[in-house]
Amino acid sequence: MVVIRSTLFMIGLVLWTVALGLGAPFTLPFPRRVAYAYGKLWAGGVIWMLKAIVGLGYRVRGRERLPGAPVIYAMKHQSAWETIVFMELAPHFAVVLKRELLRIPIFGWYLLKVGMVPIDRNARGAAMRSMLKAASGFVAEGRSIVIMPEGTRIAPGRKGRYHSGVAALYRHLDLPVVPVALNSGLFWGRRAFVKRPGTITLEFLEPIRPGLDKQAFMALLEERIETASERLRLEALGETPPGDSPEAA
Repeated sequence: MVVIRSTLFMIGLVLWTVALGLGAPFTLPFPRRVAYAYGKLWAGGVIWMLKAIVGLGYRVRGRERLPGAPVIYAMKHQSAWETIVFMELAPHFAVVLKRELLRIPIFGWYLLKVGMVPIDRNARGAAMRSMLKAASGFVAEGRSIVIMPEGTRIAPGRKGRYHSGVAALYRHLDLPVVPVALNSGLFWGRRAFVKRPGTITLEFLEPIRPGLDKQAFMALLEERIETASERLRLEALGETPPGDSPEAA
């Protein structure tokens, strides 16, 4: 039954994406907010199909930690799910992403129109300067920045290497960093066709205020994200550690 539902979801996802993809170029002449709203429409449709077809919903903790002013969201990355649902959760933002994505016909044009922060991983120092310049411009527009510190999807229960790009943003932009923990990979795994029913939990953690040195910041960020993500993983598996309640913040 799970395979059948996953198949139906994938069919729906393709049809929905193609349908909206055909209309995406027509948003390009309009202001950026129009293209962004179009993306939110697509994301909302995908989230609805996940719930209606697969039986996969989500809950959010720590909404009260979402500020009104721009921040840097440093998010655990386990699945494609969080890149979709985040458009429903957070105010207008720009994502740090691989420059190669901008070369995809139509999709890349749309990303450019919406406004993202591309980074060329092979360019080293030049890439970092370009990323910081782009991020500064979006913050000046009142937008937040989203970055996945590990740079790629990591399976639940595992930890990747936290890259220095997030520390460079933290130092250069002088903004609070809101760590984001989740357990999405238990239900929508990396490159996994099967999407499992259940409830994904995403949690906004206590913000890290500006002013820490790089080493202290990176250690605190990693500790908060990894500790909370492991708690959410165990909670979803029914193995909540002693002393940790499901509603812990």
